[in-house]
Amino acid sequence: MTSFYKEIHKSDTMSDEKENAQSRANVDKWIFRLLLLLIGVMPLIVLANVEQVISPLISNKDVLMSGTKGELFTHFKALFVVVVTLIAGALLLSKVFFMGGTIRKTFLNYALATFAIMIVISTIASPSISVALSGLYNRSDGAISWLCYITLMFIAMNIEYPKNVMKYILYTMMPFVAINLFIITMNFYGKDLLQYGWMQWIVSMTLPEGANIGEGSQLVGTLNQWNYMSGMFAIMTVMYLMAAVLEKVKVDSYGYLVFSLMSFAVLLMSISTSGFVTFTMLLPVILFVAFTNDNKINRFVIIVIFIVASAIIFHILASKEARVWTESIGFVIKSNPYVEEKIDVSIKSSNYNIKWMTKAYAAESFELPELPAGKIGAASGRVYIWSKALELVKGRPIVGYGMDTLIYNFPHTDIETRANFWRDDIITDKPHSLYIGWLYGTGIIGFFSVIGVILYTLIKPLKEVYNKREPILWIIGIAWGAYLIQGVFNDSLPSISAPMWILAGIMIAYTFTNKEISNGRNN
Repeated sequence: MTSFYKEIHKSDTMSDEKENAQSRANVDKWIFRLLLLLIGVMPLIVLANVEQVISPLISNKDVLMSGTKGELFTHFKALFVVVVTLIAGALLLSKVFFMGGTIRKTFLNYALATFAIMIVISTIASPSISVALSGLYNRSDGAISWLCYITLMFIAMNIEYPKNVMKYILYTMMPFVAINLFIITMNFYGKDLLQYGWMQWIVSMTLPEGANIGEGSQLVGTLNQWNYMSGMFAIMTVMYLMAAVLEKVKVDSYGYLVFSLMSFAVLLMSISTSGFVTFTMLLPVILFVAFTNDNKINRFVIIVIFIVASAIIFHILASKEARVWTESIGFVIKSNPYVEEKIDVSIKSSNYNIKWMTKAYAAESFELPELPAGKIGAASGRVYIWSKALELVKGRPIVGYGMDTLIYNFPHTDIETRANFWRDDIITDKPHSLYIGWLYGTGIIGFFSVIGVILYTLIKPLKEVYNKREPILWIIGIAWGAYLIQGVFNDSLPSISAPMWILAGIMIAYTFTNKEISNGRNN
């Protein structure tokens, strides 16, 4: 009799586990759908938002003043990120607490937790706590957004994925590439979409009565500005090109190649060096993967087609706008063949002995300060910004100043501003570097914790891909690498960081899944 009840109990336990396993699979499926929704839809949102901004500083500079301010690109994107994070987080918790789900044990959990804790501490201790919490009104990249990125990565690490997960991701991001190519091409050829009534109606649907789009506004894409477009589409270029190289189905392979070329065109029309430098640094990695895998002939054909087609695209665009060369190849080769040489007919000042007054006399003579010559500093003034930001870090090395608050602490009136930005009235609103932003915002502890996250997400998948050469790890890995490289010169935005931290989480999950399968086979 006792053995009979034991068998019944054992049977019930097995039934419950099967039901839990099915429930966990369904939850994972819905979380993955939410992540795809965020990756594919959120970066496309362009809706005007107006809010009352209270500045921590009293200033006569418009960007530093309190008042009603508007923007088009980040508020609703950040809101979308928060909503998806809350729903996906709730689903993961229900899976863990009610369906027998587990959290993967990894060093990454501690590194992410430390980074999150330092973000919270830096926000509470920030001299501009409200700004540190939500970010600047036109960037929305404060503590809330960064806690969401961390959470999304953690969620993505702890779910299982369908077999064709990479195809789902690549297909989901195709509308983002196509729509931005259309928008930036219109702008590049002098037909800015924001000047059309129907587009103004779409983006201003959320504006209160009486508010409208400013006359000087323009639409270069669904991201804020040229630098962000360049950085993001360097990521898209290398991701789709790597997918084209590794894809075994020819139709899909050539489809990815087309989207890689489309992304490259957007990169060039963004007129910013950061994306081209990122692409150039990662192209050797793609070539290495192409020529060290099987079926080298097909991969060679893909690479040749890309190089020839991209050269044609480059020539067409540079012929229309010479800055395409200046902001790409011009980074190395200064002479621009797309600029017509002009004969210099200016009068040489060496024939005249003109001395401008450098001294003034009153009751006593005194020398006027020598102003630095107006010019653009190294890396378009970025090196100057970084040096000043690092000086600020020395004042608050442990807790930092809070994310996205540089505009309220940067020494805008420093005399060297003119020697790095041509003028002395420039307001620096961001660090122009992901890494300087982390260090300035969260202090040394927060910075090293996120560096730990980066190192882990690079080293762990590399070990796995070296052993098994999994295509998904190469494709997501090179996209994540591109995000980290362009981040040396660019800042973070919800539309860039949220998708990339999700992809990094998927890469780590896939790394662990492969390891778990291997261990199971060995056992």
